[in-house]
Amino acid sequence: MGAGRVEPHGAHLVGSVALASPPVLFRTAGELLGARLKRIPDGEPGGRNLWISWQYPLLRASPYLQVDENEPANASTGFRRLALAPGVAAADVRFGELGYAREARASYVDFLRARQAGKLPADCRFQVCLPTPFACVFPFVSAGAFAAVEPAYEAAMMAELQSLFAEIPHADLALQWDVCIEMVLWDGGSQFIKSPWGERTREEVLARMTRICAGVPAAVELGVHLCYGDWEARHFVEPRDMGHMVDLASALRHAIAHKLAWIHMPVPVGRDDDGFFKPLSGLSADPATEIYLGLLHLADGVDGARRRIEAAGRYLGSFGVATECGLGRCKTPEMVSDILRLHAQTAAPHGR
Repeated sequence: MGAGRVEPHGAHLVGSVALASPPVLFRTAGELLGARLKRIPDGEPGGRNLWISWQYPLLRASPYLQVDENEPANASTGFRRLALAPGVAAADVRFGELGYAREARASYVDFLRARQAGKLPADCRFQVCLPTPFACVFPFVSAGAFAAVEPAYEAAMMAELQSLFAEIPHADLALQWDVCIEMVLWDGGSQFIKSPWGERTREEVLARMTRICAGVPAAVELGVHLCYGDWEARHFVEPRDMGHMVDLASALRHAIAHKLAWIHMPVPVGRDDDGFFKPLSGLSADPATEIYLGLLHLADGVDGARRRIEAAGRYLGSFGVATECGLGRCKTPEMVSDILRLHAQTAAPHGR
């Protein structure tokens, strides 16, 4: 990188990666990114590749829920919202294992093998990416059942966390909350995701984030992925600039007792202008919090990334690189490798 240029340090993998298995991801990312990685997810293979979609069958199988015959199927997903089954009261609803901890425990074994074999940095952590409980309930449950289902599902997700904390050493674990639907609601720009809380939307978002972060042990790293959606490779709504992301990130710093180890923010491919990045100058983040900007796009490669890096560098002193969202939609392993190389071409290793 030339003299005087902004030089990002470190790379962040947001979550899903379209490779065959966790061992393949650990080997491939380790080879291409090396010391740029402080933490690595398992790539969310199988049903998790489509983020929350794999939770719909779990909800649909619940004896407390049934298809809401008064609502049509979602035109994009084909899912039909669920309502309470006849005779079910709010206090009846409960869920057992959601599957996230079970998947993480299996992948952690692969992670340990890869790290012990030197395929990953010795200090790399195992990153578990989880959707917020709200995000899993809100799209799949009718408005009339939401108040009954959300607390029960949130309790089940907290049980998943306790399983993770009990079985994965805290010094090896990094937990990322995928804050997607809440980010869109916080932004207020979407016409097809309507807030259930009206004027209290921001208050309710922060209350939920405070709850789900409260029990994370101090030694477990905690981060957030602020997301505007990736359905069919498009955002639910395009951010006008980074202002709302900066507002939410700053608010989370003060609302959550656990310090955030990292924050990820997406950057659309067409935005390399000062107007988009200027709000970063107002970011109120802990100095120890790593900021990763999702400004890497295969569509314009290194040149486009460099333009966005230079624009961001005028308002943010230190940051790493990432893609806008996960890499689960990549059609070939070669495409994944190309994107991982783009991380390596645009960021220096941590500590350099």
